Amino acid sequence: MHINIIEEAKKNHDTVVSWRRALHQIPELGIELPQTVAFVAGKLAEMGIPYEVYEDCSCVAATIGKGGKCILLRGDMDALPVKEESGLPFASTTALSHACGHDFHAAALLGAAKILKEHEAELPGTVKLIFQSGEEVFKGAAGAISHGLMENPHVDAAFATHVFAANPLKNVLYGKYFCASVYGFRIRVQGKGAHGSSPENGVDPLTVGAYILLGLQELIAREISACDEAALTIGHFEGGNAPNVIPDSAILEGTLRAFKPEIRAYIMQRITEIAESIAKAYRATVTVEELSSCPSVICDDGMMAMLENAVAELDNGMTLVPGIHLMGSEDFACYAERVPAVICFLGAGVEDQSKWVGQHNPKIIFNEDVLENEVALYVKMAIDFLEKNK
Repeated sequence: MHINIIEEAKKNHDTVVSWRRALHQIPELGIELPQTVAFVAGKLAEMGIPYEVYEDCSCVAATIGKGGKCILLRGDMDALPVKEESGLPFASTTALSHACGHDFHAAALLGAAKILKEHEAELPGTVKLIFQSGEEVFKGAAGAISHGLMENPHVDAAFATHVFAANPLKNVLYGKYFCASVYGFRIRVQGKGAHGSSPENGVDPLTVGAYILLGLQELIAREISACDEAALTIGHFEGGNAPNVIPDSAILEGTLRAFKPEIRAYIMQRITEIAESIAKAYRATVTVEELSSCPSVICDDGMMAMLENAVAELDNGMTLVPGIHLMGSEDFACYAERVPAVICFLGAGVEDQSKWVGQHNPKIIFNEDVLENEVALYVKMAIDFLEKNK
């Protein structure tokens, strides 16, 4: 295919920015994104791109091209329960905001769709687009896959981008062991309530929960090698509502991050064993419930090489930054465990570095100039994969 991708991306830049700002003002959470879905579906319909809405998980799947190999391009589009304090004229006015930049991904994927649709007759294969919900809660990718996203036609590879505000504009960050797996869990401790003056008549779930919390920290410190990267955090511990009452129950919630599947499985087993053993010792009972689960993101060597080549050939000032290796998690892993895939971070820092803050911060500001390269990379990776595998 003979197409000047950068020029096409530049031509559509203002339109993509307007889409991003529109999405920015309608942030929605999890796997219920009715306004976002309506916006994306409306734009796809205007472009004449066939699509399907997975209603129960608020994902939009679209297809461009026909026959041949198929590459999946993902753009997540869910927001966060963070009240925006950016001061931008188009800032969210609700208690929710796009503090992770998913509005960029959805807008950029629409921009790529526009270019790819205009050159559909030249495509040597098929491009699937998934405008995905629920990345923040690790439910969107699994929901889309359960609807048959990876088939009809069969997906052969996958690519995604993610903007990163605290990094210089035009950096492209990537790595083989990109993100850790996640296991979110809730431990319910059932004790026996009593008056604070008569603790012998009760079973204190707060004491049991405290020992469970300490026991889980020892799990990382004494049972897992420092070479086997793992992080275990209890971020929520709740029980009782009066200073002179021993409550009936308490709740601990946390997350486990790990790279090796065998380490993840071992720690998951030990979380339950430790909680049950401690509870039994102090006359309480526990149940352990899974809140979220997602494997680690391991990028394919061939797809990483294709990304490197794409950045070089686009020649638009981008700088490759290899070796990214994060304890955070990404449900793009659900695609990457099924087909060769790669995901990259795109530096989106504004010119004034004093305004740089990390993802999920209420004051976060992204540089909209990143959209030009984000759109271009979606298009370039799709075309290069199909050309190589036609």
